Amino acid sequence: MAKITLGGNPIQISGNLPNIGDNAVDFTLRTTALKEKSLSDYLGKTILLNIFPSVDTSVCAKSVRVFNKKASEIDHCVVLCISKDLPFAQARFCGAEGIDNVEMLSDFKTGSFGEDHGVTIKDSNFKGLHARAIIIIDRNGKIKYTEQVAEIGNEPNYEAALKAM
Repeated sequence: MAKITLGGNPIQISGNLPNIGDNAVDFTLRTTALKEKSLSDYLGKTILLNIFPSVDTSVCAKSVRVFNKKASEIDHCVVLCISKDLPFAQARFCGAEGIDNVEMLSDFKTGSFGEDHGVTIKDSNFKGLHARAIIIIDRNGKIKYTEQVAEIGNEPNYEAALKAM
């Protein structure tokens, strides 16, 4: 199990990120329009999963803004921003921020994405939310890159993730 912290205090998460070279785990998440989306909807493109606790926190919001800006510069890729925020909150954020190059997806319904990818926080005030992580899936559905951010309050390594795209 990955060791991470929240505000410098150790917290537990549900497991580990998938291994490089493994097949990506299928998922069913909800869009801001409440439609279901799954991994198969994105295969054929490189997929960056930007996973975080809540778009209503400064670091999470910044990661969405950074990937929104950079995603438009990379061909044949899609950036999926995944949290347990309600789709309505995700839509409100995107509308207020002019976010249109990434897709917001919510794991609010079942939480299975977080469990399947080892990012569900098991204790602390963030219990039930997702830990901050990046997963990149290649066009064939194989895990190409992962980053489990060790301190939830820190940003992911944008440069490394974008280079892996």
